[in-house]
Amino acid sequence: MLRKVKVFTVENPEIFKQKLLIWTNQFREVVFLDTNNYHQKYSNYDVVLAVDAFTSVKTDYLNAFDDLNQYQTLTKDWLFGYLSYDLKNDTEALTSKNFDGLEFPDLFFFQPKKLFFLKNNQVEMQYLNLCDDEMEDDFRTILVIESNKLGERSMEFGAVSKINIQQRISKEDYLKKVSKMLEYIHHGDIYEANFCMEFFAKNASIEPLEIYQKLNAISQPPFAVYFKNNYQFLISASPERYLKKEGTKVISQPIKGTAKRNSDPILDEQSKVELENNPKERAENIMIVDLVRNDLSRTATKGSVAVEELCQVYTFKQVHQLISTVISQVENTTSPVEIIKTTFPMGSMTGAPKISAMKIIEELEEIKRGLYSGAVGYFSPDGDFDFNVVIRSILYNSKNCYLSFSVGSAITSEANPESEYKECLLKAKAMFEVLN
Repeated sequence: MLRKVKVFTVENPEIFKQKLLIWTNQFREVVFLDTNNYHQKYSNYDVVLAVDAFTSVKTDYLNAFDDLNQYQTLTKDWLFGYLSYDLKNDTEALTSKNFDGLEFPDLFFFQPKKLFFLKNNQVEMQYLNLCDDEMEDDFRTILVIESNKLGERSMEFGAVSKINIQQRISKEDYLKKVSKMLEYIHHGDIYEANFCMEFFAKNASIEPLEIYQKLNAISQPPFAVYFKNNYQFLISASPERYLKKEGTKVISQPIKGTAKRNSDPILDEQSKVELENNPKERAENIMIVDLVRNDLSRTATKGSVAVEELCQVYTFKQVHQLISTVISQVENTTSPVEIIKTTFPMGSMTGAPKISAMKIIEELEEIKRGLYSGAVGYFSPDGDFDFNVVIRSILYNSKNCYLSFSVGSAITSEANPESEYKECLLKAKAMFEVLN
């Protein structure tokens, strides 16, 4: 499927980005990926936008990776979409029987008619040949959008709508469940597991684009996503990359270890140093690095798995985090979907050993995770890909008016249930802020 490519220069990339986002509202399918100019080592673009499906694939977990592999192999074009956490049931003898208020498909990808790549002040537009005559008109339309329009509507919206957010697991039950997880750890069933809890609202009425705008402004993460598939929305302020492929190189960047920011620069620096040297936080991260190395080795060429960065402190607007970077090399004949299939779900959202951790997670959590702790991203025509981890995210179904966001933390033998609860509330802070 051939695409026509045009490159334009814009005066103010930040304003153009806002206008582009407003312009997306007319489309049924949207994936808007924003780095917020937080340039990590493996950043390619500042913003990527895909809209308007020409073809798509949507399925539950059964044979999902085979379906995706077939779709990616046949299409050989840009594909955008998501993998939900419950695809674990496709690769292992696992189930997801917990409550699901959101009702998203387990997997959804589409081939966009229209694509935008923003890097510095250059905008590259790639349109399928069947709609390439719309390029100039679309670009002009975007330029004349009033970029302040969205902010004004947000302020009005915030004043009139009240959302009743409830907590799925009470604090008392949370502490009991973490204690139960610690029993599993002390019995030697697992070393570490990521335990999550949901906040939700029924009969919620929101403007997803406006909520995304607010969440992104207060978080400014490197893997922000605004996703829309008809009446299903993801509003994500994710700081974490799950997996990227560049040629024959594969990159994973798990996050484990969190400390809060401080407005006093001296105390903020102290918080960073304490995080970097905290034995519990480092142990959490190193366990997941071992798991990622093991996962990557399943498709890697012999001896190519390496740790580029171990427990490096990265600073975001809300928190400091420990991030490690693990890389491998693959044969150029290895299917991109196979690399994802053998590493999914990501270790930072499961635990170690992975399968035991996922079984215990299913037993103790009370909802089906769905897209939360899954991944959103894209495949390029030559089989490269880049996916985030869906955390710090709000999910919304505008058809049944169900809104959900979950937060979690890694439970290890050193975990203190009360401290883990506080960490969850710290991670939920930004979502509460934009919804109230």
